[in-house]
Amino acid sequence: MKVSKPRTTVMEVDIHGLMASDAKARLEHLLSHAAPEVEEVVVIHGYSRGTVLRDMVRNQLKHPRIQTKLLSLNQGQTRILLKKTKK
Repeated sequence: MKVSKPRTTVMEVDIHGLMASDAKARLEHLLSHAAPEVEEVVVIHGYSRGTVLRDMVRNQLKHPRIQTKLLSLNQGQTRILLKKTKK
């Protein structure tokens, strides 16, 4: 899993090559420990070699900080908007 430094309020996460269960656990951990300034997480999961990771992110991933998930025109990524946290 590759995580980029947040550019202002957006964090990008690449989960290519992970098993769905590992990716889910790592994303949940990332969401729990993301800085309060982070408002959006872009998850790059790919789609050409199967849809297991995409389906996990879009259907199974749950976390109290997730406000909504936005489908992208790029089928290989999903945008997750986060709720604002109190500082």
